[in-house]
Amino acid sequence: MSSQPATAILPRVVIVGRPNVGKSSIFNRVLGERRAIVEDEPGTTRDRVEADVEWLDRRFRLIDTGGFETDEENVYAALIVDQIRTAIAQSAVVVFVVDARDGLTASDYDIADVVRRANKPTVVVANKADNERREMTGIADALSLGLGEPIPASALHDHGVGLMLDEVVALLPEIGAIEESDRVRVAIIGRPNVGKSMLLNAILGEERVIVSDVAGTTRDAVDTEIDLPQGKFLLVDTAGLRRPGKLGKGIERHSALRTTTAVDRCDVAVLVVDGQDGMTAQDTHIAGQAMDRYKALIIAINKTDLWEDPVASRDWAERQLRSRAQFVPWAMVTYVSALKGEGTNKLLELAVEAREARRRRVSTPDLNGTLTRAIREHVPPLVRNKRFKLFYATQAGVDPPTFILFVNDPELVHFSYRRYLERALRESYDFDGTAIKLVFRGRSEENPAP
Repeated sequence: MSSQPATAILPRVVIVGRPNVGKSSIFNRVLGERRAIVEDEPGTTRDRVEADVEWLDRRFRLIDTGGFETDEENVYAALIVDQIRTAIAQSAVVVFVVDARDGLTASDYDIADVVRRANKPTVVVANKADNERREMTGIADALSLGLGEPIPASALHDHGVGLMLDEVVALLPEIGAIEESDRVRVAIIGRPNVGKSMLLNAILGEERVIVSDVAGTTRDAVDTEIDLPQGKFLLVDTAGLRRPGKLGKGIERHSALRTTTAVDRCDVAVLVVDGQDGMTAQDTHIAGQAMDRYKALIIAINKTDLWEDPVASRDWAERQLRSRAQFVPWAMVTYVSALKGEGTNKLLELAVEAREARRRRVSTPDLNGTLTRAIREHVPPLVRNKRFKLFYATQAGVDPPTFILFVNDPELVHFSYRRYLERALRESYDFDGTAIKLVFRGRSEENPAP
């Protein structure tokens, strides 16, 4: 079992079931990693979570969904049901998970009715069949759903999951032509309740992710592919980040880890900032995460539709950004209204530009010429009565643009002078929007291949 980057239009396999039957555990078992959040609390997974999977030389996209329930007291129930119906409609195969330990409930029969009406090939899995007795009772109960012979399984003990995948692959349609793509990976990040999910929906033009006014609605990172006039994108909506000291146990801590992972995987991080609150300390902390990982960064000021005086409010926002985001002067800034869908085209155009900057290469002669002129115009300061000398520089890679500078002594490079050299490179080669990496090495260190 292995997950691979999305490079093709793949058949979709959706996992459905009522809350707490082990859908996310099965999803994680197939991937071999804790991709979806797993907790002993019903309703943990709300949005769809997706990953590409390979089994028996067949590739498909596996989709985990929230628990299907119609509890009127649950504020998310109707939203989750809509998400599941959409996922089923778009799927090639449905994996319907029931609980072999607790037996069937009315919700199981409701789900069976939805699946039956969708008329999709279905694999019924009786999960938590951890012993022979549970296997027998689980099979007997699941047969009553009328969706075919069930497969007893235990995601916890990795029992029956391979048989499930065998059946899934047997039901998959033939894969069409492979469509190679070079998608801009965009992670939508920010503190809770600033409008990240609503911004994603505004870009997509559909209710792809559950949107709610309740802070912390999104818990998992949800990957979504979309082709637009601006380019091809892989969008990631993430759980709102809080300061580490304020993280709760369990789900909230898992969510913060998911956001960190999303930033690690992305090309461009879009930091959504509340236009009413301005750039807060939490926002600067999150921006710092993108900077520390050498990602491209776009600061999207949201909720501009709430500004009574747009001109004055924009001036205030720009002054505040210059003051509080001065540690990322290269970040791109744009203004959006996720509620009204305004500014999304510009945001995507900036994302493409930032990703292009991340992949920009500079020839070795040009690079050395630029750095030599910069050093001549601003002589390095003395450090312990010594001054650093540059012997040679080369670009070692892209994503992020990484430059190796061979000098007489790396310890002689003062932090402020490092920033000066970085600024010289940015001004010469248009690295706006992305972090760049400068590595200083002593002349005795081996020269890497450019």
